[in-house]
Amino acid sequence: MTARIEHLVTSGTFSLDGGTWDVDNNVWIVGDDSEAVVIDAAHDADAIAEALGGRTLRAIVCTHAHDDHIDAAPALAERTGAPILLHPDDLPLWKQTHPDRAPDGELADGQVLTVAGVELTVLHTPGHAPGAVCLYAPGLAALFSGDTLFAGGPGATGRSYSDFPTIVDSIRARLLTLPGDTVVHTGHGGTTTVGAEAPHIQEWIDRGF
Repeated sequence: MTARIEHLVTSGTFSLDGGTWDVDNNVWIVGDDSEAVVIDAAHDADAIAEALGGRTLRAIVCTHAHDDHIDAAPALAERTGAPILLHPDDLPLWKQTHPDRAPDGELADGQVLTVAGVELTVLHTPGHAPGAVCLYAPGLAALFSGDTLFAGGPGATGRSYSDFPTIVDSIRARLLTLPGDTVVHTGHGGTTTVGAEAPHIQEWIDRGF
């Protein structure tokens, strides 16, 4: 069976540094008819489980540990038995949301996750958060960028645990070197491509995006 990418939008809130905002999050499911991984279990474990149907969930991958991307992860893990995977640099953020439930495994730069015959390579891309990662699936010409790269620029860096020069370096070195036709599946909003974003990095730097 051929692997495919499925998309679910869930709604909830994002809270950090004493503020709370309403947000819509992209949840990405990569797999085939028998198995899958979930990238960012946001807000609604029931909706994600329904989208999975009877498939075996191999892993719940967290692109970073802001609460809007991980709030449904423990419930989905309990329901499916799938492990939650997070880069260890984001444990301080994780513990703000789930102080009594640790992730089940660590993500590391260069690590390869395989599902439905597709390889997902972990790229550590700090800046939006210390342990932010993206997942590159060359077999699907796809990058799952979390909140590191969006259509029109990098993710926000105005709050705790974030840094603008770091995210620009991550994008320049780790993402814009990928093939230009790679589709960027983001944590919020619409998709873009590496080729569409690459020409604009100096503009982002000049305006301190």
